[in-house]
Amino acid sequence: MKHGGDLTQAMAEFGGAADEWLDLSTGINPWPWPMRKLPDSAWQRLPSRADEQALLAAARSAYRVPDGAGIVAANGTQALIQLLPRLATDGAVAIVGPTYSEHSAAWSDAGHPIAAIGNLAELPAHVTHAVIVNPNNPDGRIVEPDRLVEIAVVLQRRGGWLVIDEAFADVESGISAVASCGKLPVVILRSFGKFYGLAGIRLGFAITTPDLAHRIHALLGPWAVSGPALYVGTKALNDAPWAMQTRVRLAAQAIKLDGVLLKAGFDVVGGTSLYRFARHPAALALHRRLAQKRIWCRSFDWSRDMLRFGLPHDAEALDRLAAALAP
Repeated sequence: MKHGGDLTQAMAEFGGAADEWLDLSTGINPWPWPMRKLPDSAWQRLPSRADEQALLAAARSAYRVPDGAGIVAANGTQALIQLLPRLATDGAVAIVGPTYSEHSAAWSDAGHPIAAIGNLAELPAHVTHAVIVNPNNPDGRIVEPDRLVEIAVVLQRRGGWLVIDEAFADVESGISAVASCGKLPVVILRSFGKFYGLAGIRLGFAITTPDLAHRIHALLGPWAVSGPALYVGTKALNDAPWAMQTRVRLAAQAIKLDGVLLKAGFDVVGGTSLYRFARHPAALALHRRLAQKRIWCRSFDWSRDMLRFGLPHDAEALDRLAAALAP
């Protein structure tokens, strides 16, 4: 599954300017953290080690990283997704899907055979590593931390890693496997831009053993994160009251979106409070109808009856979606 958020395809096929479209193709919070004016120093000087350490301290607190684990920041989790397979030992990797396609692409490009599996119970005996997105994108499936620890122990015996992409874990309390980092060969990826609604900042984190965090940091090189990203990330991650209020707000809006989809004949079968995963027998026809009305959601080449909807940002956008779905 490729990423959303690029209206180029939609505009090329259905016309219209970007500001005419209601883009529901992403899983990005439509109410971003309220970014203040950045100090001139964030733009005018190279980031310092102190700036980086302040960001990492904020991330440790926000993500509840244990003292024995390492953490490293990068210019988005995509950079880490592409880097990790090149640091991993040889061997096949199991990827739980269907899910975000860049994981498979990165491991394949690095020469690792791919084993596509539907769940961790199907973990093949020949694989060395495994990748799971938790909550999964697009269906929102969650694997509990205790089960992830069991799989990490199995992979440890094989000399491999368990990579857990927690890009959407900010909205789901208690599902993170972060407590196992530092003790087991677990690599957790956290994406800043989705929950904080600032995808353009390009900021992500890897939480893992101190040794692997050091290796990742060395390969990323100096100034891997820009000064503005360091500043904004530190402030936002330290803003615990905003995060608590936002989780409640997102959950309430997801319920309203479910109401619109159910009324239109969809069966909401999964998702998170940042996106909803819904089934309809005429999903592809509805996807086209919405696009003709300048509303862009996600369809899938592996399913003819599933669509994914990001959150409309206000009541007017919800009403626009409801009207477009009406018979």
